Amino acid sequence: MTDGISTTEEIDGFNLVVNALQLNDIKEIYGVVGIPITDLARLAQEKGIRFFGFRHETPAGQAAAISGFLNQWPGVCLTVSAPGFLNGMVALANATTNGFPMILISGSSDRAIVDLQKGDYEELDQMQAAKPFAKAAYRIERVEDIGIGIARAIRAAMSGRPGGVYLDLPAAVLPATMPADAGAASLIKVIDAAPALIPSPIAIQRALDVLAAAKRPLVILGKGGAYARIEDDIRAFLEETNIPFLPMSMAKGLVPDDHPLAASSARSLVLAQADVVMLVGARLNWLLGHGKPPQWAADSKLIQLDVDPVEFDSNRRVDAPVAGDLASSVAALRAGLATTPVTAPADWLGSIEAHKAKNTEKMAARLAANPSPMSFYSSIGAVSEVLAEHPDVILVSEGANTLDTGRNLISQSLPRHRVDSGTWGVMGIGMGFSIAAAATQNKPVVALEGDSAFGFSGMEIETICRYQLPVAVVVLNNGGIYRGDDVNRSGGTDPGPTLLSSSARYDKMIEAFGGKGYYVETPEEMRSALREAIASGKPALINAVIDAHVGTESGHIQKLNPTAAKK
Repeated sequence: MTDGISTTEEIDGFNLVVNALQLNDIKEIYGVVGIPITDLARLAQEKGIRFFGFRHETPAGQAAAISGFLNQWPGVCLTVSAPGFLNGMVALANATTNGFPMILISGSSDRAIVDLQKGDYEELDQMQAAKPFAKAAYRIERVEDIGIGIARAIRAAMSGRPGGVYLDLPAAVLPATMPADAGAASLIKVIDAAPALIPSPIAIQRALDVLAAAKRPLVILGKGGAYARIEDDIRAFLEETNIPFLPMSMAKGLVPDDHPLAASSARSLVLAQADVVMLVGARLNWLLGHGKPPQWAADSKLIQLDVDPVEFDSNRRVDAPVAGDLASSVAALRAGLATTPVTAPADWLGSIEAHKAKNTEKMAARLAANPSPMSFYSSIGAVSEVLAEHPDVILVSEGANTLDTGRNLISQSLPRHRVDSGTWGVMGIGMGFSIAAAATQNKPVVALEGDSAFGFSGMEIETICRYQLPVAVVVLNNGGIYRGDDVNRSGGTDPGPTLLSSSARYDKMIEAFGGKGYYVETPEEMRSALREAIASGKPALINAVIDAHVGTESGHIQKLNPTAAKK
């Protein structure tokens, strides 16, 4: 409106979407272009949002998800309709399962045709398909609702337990227009997207009372704590109470792994003997044996800090539930120590130290071996040495034995510097996670990959090269899923079910796209190649040949595989 006269200037849906995203501090979009969202990606790039074009929607979605975890703000993935949307759904479901804030935005076909199933191009009721796998799903059918739709998606992704949100954009909405001044007024900047949820003082006191009575207390740190950025307060709390801690894999570095109270190398002992366990942003799922014997003491008491009270009593009774955001809950526990002091008994700490020393000695002997070909331990041991020289490197890891052995061998000293397969144990996260970490954190990235895991998203090394990202990929190549010595039990000439190409030269793949490839067969060659790759700050891939006979089927979770468990 100018001097009481309405302007005739119009704005379309493309511009409103980009403007709404920029108003809400979205700085990157990950995706694969095509009908009907190609021009949306072009416009976003033109207006200053960095667009990362992927080769497949699943790793693009994984990039958006881990961006959300690392930045505490939703990552955005953009896909085409139907098949592209379904590819992105894998990452959306994984984000919801892991509590990563992300928004999957997909173009879709004409609603009137879809609803009558007339056979439109890539016809699919995408919003209904997304609902079971997302924290929320919305459809924008009017151009004037774009601002509200994006605001609702951000708030749903961020509030409470974060998660994946689907936002459906029918093709007809994008070119639709409305008066520019009304369009600007329709946009919403989200205020306080994740408001603090203050825990009840009664719940805090109950938790402190349970802890104060403990003879063998333990704190388990989960990736929820890493997301909530509680590193300063939780370290202070542990040091003030002298309670040992056990970090889950993506919580490593919240408190440095070499801290005197770290109990990772005595994991089996502390879980089996702790009489009080406080879970901080960790869930009692399969990764913790559901909190039940024989892994856990049957009579142990549980304290659980979680933003979502639905999580309590999920597998067994929680004696002291503390519902609230983790930052507020840990701060309240610290404050409560002034009136309810808590101190872990010295004999408990002594028994842990003795167990740690014994296990450390065993591990040292294992690492001292120098087999040829390399084993998982000798190859990852070399990687660990180099990463210790570069604590600022973000480590991405996936695989079975690669993931398990790396979790045990590679120490972290900084929070949010290790990301991996997470709650689902899903494969294929490596390249997407690496791209987002390098793009948003401005730090070098090392992706430690099993050869099977790498195959799920390996083509994205072209994306890494195209954007010249400082990512060094290490592929532990034993020629198989789990291991490379399977046989065809029929006696036929086809390879066994778990076999991959034993002579694969993954290093040549990255050279085809302009990156640097390395072929290594010894720990010394590994150390040299990885040091050079990190120092270069450019795309690199190290093809590390390891023994085809090493590794266990299903890694550390053989009990979940009935066949492997019998071997």
